[in-house]
Amino acid sequence: MNDFLGYLLLTIFIVMSPGVDFALITKRTISTGKNDGLKMALGLTSGSIIHTLAAAFGLSVILMQSAITFEIIKFLGAFYLIYLGASSFIKKKKRKGSESVTNVIPQRKSAFKQGLISNTLNPKVAIFFLTFLPQFVSPGLNTSLQFIIMGCGYALLSILWFTAIVFLLGYIRQWLMSTKVQSTIDKITGIVLIGFGAKLLFTRPNH
Repeated sequence: MNDFLGYLLLTIFIVMSPGVDFALITKRTISTGKNDGLKMALGLTSGSIIHTLAAAFGLSVILMQSAITFEIIKFLGAFYLIYLGASSFIKKKKRKGSESVTNVIPQRKSAFKQGLISNTLNPKVAIFFLTFLPQFVSPGLNTSLQFIIMGCGYALLSILWFTAIVFLLGYIRQWLMSTKVQSTIDKITGIVLIGFGAKLLFTRPNH
């Protein structure tokens, strides 16, 4: 491939850039612990692999060329992010003996599944893979295979970075678990997710 090391270097900066993935992992790790944070990271990375395979076998091209398909995926992804963000402000209280126990609704759901759905339904990820990866493809070689190799490199760097974030958050989680701090973080990440979801609604295939 054309300058594979250059590709990996750029990918490191892209992976480390704060975005939806960072917000989801932060929220989940602080809310329900390191294990769920790692599951979320694995789900997000699995979503990236799905986009890699789609780009490699031409499915992303179909998505970019079909306005109806793009709009459907876009709205599903956007509303899912908005739902995850809004859930930070929706609490469900129940009585346990004489104590009032507060649970955030999405915390009962699979962290892996949330990460997978969030990434898979994000057409901006498909756009990224379809526009970024071809710049490093060498002519004359198997394009699909090169896409898969680069996608695996992206996934490997992603899971390493996400794991580092989860362990760091797990280390300081005890301090972050104070009611006031957790409430603030929940609301901030909720607003961020809603913002990303709203922004996604205005995404176009050529942007």
